[in-house]
Amino acid sequence: MTASIARRRRRGLALFLVAGPLLAAGALTAPAHAAPADDIRINEVVTTGDVDDSIELYNKGAGAVDVSGWVLKDDDNDHRYTIPSGTTLAPGGFRAFDVHAQFGLGSSDQARLFLADGKTQVDSFSWSEHSDPSWSRCPDGTGSFEAAAVTLGAPNACGGSGGGSTAPVAWPGGGSVTTADASNVFGEDLSGLYQEGGVLWGAQNSGKLWRLVRDGSGGWKPDTSGGWSAGKTLRYPGGSGSPDSEGVTVTGGGSGAGVFVASERNGDSSGTSRLSVLKYDVSGTGSTLSAAKEWNLTGDLPSVDSNLGFEGVTWVPDSYLTGAGFKDASTGAAYDPSRYGAHGAGVFFVGVEGTGTVYGYVLQDSGAFTRVASFASGMSGVMELQWEPQASRLWAVCDDTCHGQHRTLRVDAATGAFTTVAVYNRPSGMPDYNNEGFALAGADECVAGVKPVYWADDANDGGHALRKGTVTC
Repeated sequence: MTASIARRRRRGLALFLVAGPLLAAGALTAPAHAAPADDIRINEVVTTGDVDDSIELYNKGAGAVDVSGWVLKDDDNDHRYTIPSGTTLAPGGFRAFDVHAQFGLGSSDQARLFLADGKTQVDSFSWSEHSDPSWSRCPDGTGSFEAAAVTLGAPNACGGSGGGSTAPVAWPGGGSVTTADASNVFGEDLSGLYQEGGVLWGAQNSGKLWRLVRDGSGGWKPDTSGGWSAGKTLRYPGGSGSPDSEGVTVTGGGSGAGVFVASERNGDSSGTSRLSVLKYDVSGTGSTLSAAKEWNLTGDLPSVDSNLGFEGVTWVPDSYLTGAGFKDASTGAAYDPSRYGAHGAGVFFVGVEGTGTVYGYVLQDSGAFTRVASFASGMSGVMELQWEPQASRLWAVCDDTCHGQHRTLRVDAATGAFTTVAVYNRPSGMPDYNNEGFALAGADECVAGVKPVYWADDANDGGHALRKGTVTC
């Protein structure tokens, strides 16, 4: 996202959520059964008095439930939203419905859920003032409603943090930050970063991928070999389009097994969301890269504005997830990688700018995909995600929308879900830049207890897009 657009967004961000199938294509799920109706609960309600009125349902039971044809109403029996055919909620699954086209949710109103007959009431929730910004059941499915952050389609932000009420603390490293590139190399829109040893991969919104190498002064410069001098233009499979590339990562196989880019839209059709993860073979010397594969996840996710979609992507190995007791949201059971066949031995996590939600996907080599996680980051937007293997933690990063806040998350043994364990302010020496990229050096660069980290400034403030700091090892 450009700095000017980002500033406009911060002056008036609306909610751009809802309604996407919970069960991903290729998911291996038990068939829906005639589970008790009260397994399905109204779990979150958003009432804006505008066009984003939404009701979320949650399955607190142990089996999948087909809710096709069930009916949502407000306090007027003549106001009906009928849930589309084929809608199934997996155990522990969430699904949000945008009801504003059928009826509005007022400042003093009700959200009611009925079976398909429209008469048998399953659940309801009443309120006497608009949500600020969400009415959320805490804990999910069983608790009472309270004011919380919007987390439609994901676990509720109980306590206001989306995974722990940890207060922000000082940056865990040096306060000093220096530039890490020459003047005006990239211009605006440099976004996602990923360090792979002596290479720093950079995704630029204009549909470009950079391969950067060390400049001998502690920073980075474009690789002048292999056709990388000016970056390489990215295309969708078959050579078409211009992916709005926002995040970049590699798997445990390194870039030789492909470089993966998260994109929020096709630049040739910028008004339409296209939430994709694309795989590129970067071994050639040509100036253009056509994706070897695209996993288009748009239809599986709540809708967002076309410029508020995927901003970050990272890969977390199966070995960590199984060892930590990670729970597969598509089955409600412990994550079992063997269910999914060949899939790169890990899960890809993507962060959404407009909602601050993080989703985890198994991206199968066949092209199928399964959503295995969704959780609130605890921030209003996610601009970058990074898995740090040496510390076994997931970093979620926000830009100046959140004043440069960083969060670290790990799988909680009790719940099997990613939970916030620490919240950090940006380094004291760094202005409140529009940082949309963040990368950490490996353990091999740890010296005297600290190692380098890097940020990508989308606005190219002062003519520099890359900055360097340190973090404790």
